Amino acid sequence: MNGYRRSYIRCIRSAWMTAGIGAFIVAMIAAGRTSVGQDGATPRERELIAVLRSDSPAADKAITCKWLAIHGSRDAVPDLARLLADEQLASWARIALEAIPGPESDEALRQAIPSLNGRLLVGVINSLGVRRGAGSTAALAARLGDADPDVASSAAAALGKIGTADAAAALKPLLATAPDGVRSAVAEGCVLCAERFLSDGNAADAIALYDQVRGADVHRARILDATRGAILARKQDGIPMLVELLSSEDKGLFQIALVTAREIPGGALDKALAAALPKIDPDRGALVIHAMADRKGTVELSAIIEAAKGGAPPVRRAAAKALGRVGDAAAVPTLLEMAVDADPAIQETARVALAELPDPEIDQALVGRLAASKGPTFLLLIDLIGRRRIAATDALIPVLENRDASIRAAALRALGETVRAKDLNVLIGQVVSPKHADDAAAARLALKTAAVRMPDPDSSATEIARAMKGAPIDVQSELLEILGAMGGSAALDALATAARGSNPQLQDVSTRLLGEWMTADAAPVLLDLVKTAPGEKYQVRAMRGYIRIARQFVIPDADRAAMCRSALAASRQTAERKLVLEVLRRYPTTEMLKIAVDAMDDGELKDEATQAALVIAQKLGAEAPEVRDLLAKARIERVKLEIIKAEYGSGSTYRDVTDIVRRHAGDLPLIVLASANYNKEFGGDPTPGVAKQLKIRYQMQGKAGEAAFGENALIVLPVPK
Repeated sequence: MNGYRRSYIRCIRSAWMTAGIGAFIVAMIAAGRTSVGQDGATPRERELIAVLRSDSPAADKAITCKWLAIHGSRDAVPDLARLLADEQLASWARIALEAIPGPESDEALRQAIPSLNGRLLVGVINSLGVRRGAGSTAALAARLGDADPDVASSAAAALGKIGTADAAAALKPLLATAPDGVRSAVAEGCVLCAERFLSDGNAADAIALYDQVRGADVHRARILDATRGAILARKQDGIPMLVELLSSEDKGLFQIALVTAREIPGGALDKALAAALPKIDPDRGALVIHAMADRKGTVELSAIIEAAKGGAPPVRRAAAKALGRVGDAAAVPTLLEMAVDADPAIQETARVALAELPDPEIDQALVGRLAASKGPTFLLLIDLIGRRRIAATDALIPVLENRDASIRAAALRALGETVRAKDLNVLIGQVVSPKHADDAAAARLALKTAAVRMPDPDSSATEIARAMKGAPIDVQSELLEILGAMGGSAALDALATAARGSNPQLQDVSTRLLGEWMTADAAPVLLDLVKTAPGEKYQVRAMRGYIRIARQFVIPDADRAAMCRSALAASRQTAERKLVLEVLRRYPTTEMLKIAVDAMDDGELKDEATQAALVIAQKLGAEAPEVRDLLAKARIERVKLEIIKAEYGSGSTYRDVTDIVRRHAGDLPLIVLASANYNKEFGGDPTPGVAKQLKIRYQMQGKAGEAAFGENALIVLPVPK
């Protein structure tokens, strides 16, 4: 094989082995099937055929067969046919033969039948079925009586895929005479033939064949398949058969009827299902109702409404659930009655259905009933207005005057879910000046619910902040809590103002909320409070919140580093500065390393800053050229270090490099080799093309330690615990 061919095979073999069959096929399709003229094979096809004729490994030939499925023509068929008796390559060859157009592939597969047996023969028969060539009918029919049941079964299935009248004629007599191990495959073949008849417009023959399978002594699954086909083939005339099966004692036939009911178009079936529903067992009736609801375009809604009104609980629950999917305004009265039913399951199902009904007219229907309703239904309507997010502020405001606290609370909840920005003042007023003291908690929750969903949070926050002026301190605190939940620049400004104010209660609430702020724009406010907040408690809280943003939020590296420098400079407590060092370790960059090195000048931070610098350096490795210079300038405490063993390599191949590492080890945890390239430093690559590690066993300050470093990483030995 020439060099080009070897390279070509290596490439496609690599694609197959590394990407898998799916990616391989996609790659081949992307390459495109090369057109072949009448004069013979293309150069590419000839190249592939040459591989099949060579002494290449079986794996290379297998991949070549896959390529021939794309690029092959009749010229490749003889060479592929010779592989049909090869245990390793037969299936690969068949992939190509199944794809190559023309009668030559069919003939090659048929010619192989007499010389094969067992799995190889089954494979060839299956391929003939895939190709669906009518010319293969006789050869396949001849194998229906084969002593090997796998061969006979595969022949039956292949004839079904061919699906011609001759194929069906060969199969039908065997429905009664085939051995038990083959009869199911014969029935499957008959069903496939019937499906082909039906798709070709030959419904009469399809029905006859389906019915013959239904009446045969064959596997139950085949009878069910044939029953479904027989109903669909009859179209509207199959409806009585389907309805009859809904009362069948055979659960399998009942399930087939349910499945098929979803496939028959037109309203005739819906009327038949509606008529049959009252006569069906309640447990089955519930399933029938679900099938009716799946026919959304033609469903007989009145029948489902009637089922919801009375009957057994399973039927009523199913009907209520179905009305939630397909109901309209006509279903509202029935569902409202069910939603206050004594049965909790029916009640909840109806409430969910009312909340989910898709018809937009229902919103106005529910609001229109509110004024004339009372008792449980009145509460239900208020709840539904909230669940459906119906804009009904004008209808709900009068309810806030109701004597019943539970009704007022329900109205407030609904307003929280539905009020628009222009009416937010209604809820603000209920919080600032509630007419009923026991409404305060519900009003706060409603305002918070409404505020966090406002489309313009800054405008709403400004309105809430304005309402704080002159309000009692407790109410101001509650409004601050709502502003904290809203977010946005206006809410942030309001909290900052309260934090800088003179009232301790408002300072406490606002600084806590600022420390929990969920966006990075709170950082400048918090840093300012670190310097100006009245009282150490609030300054500490602000600093912790500022460090939290640096630690947890997604911000640019430069901004995070600047925050860390500012925090170290502004912090008054060693514990806070140590928290900053944790941030440095979490986000290792060269700038963070500089900050850690500078922090080593702080006597109270020296040990932690040194450790942070070493951790950052270890994470940065050789990717940051400044690392070595920064660590060289750092005043890192000396240690007593002894290298016990050092090895470099991978897998089972490691080179002893103890002496080299010892030469460069000193009295620091950092070991700087003469070259940043391990292979160069350690005398070559012990395992070319494979990721390697440097493993070191050592003693530091009398304690044993072990560490492993990826190839070319900076060597910073962890201090043993």
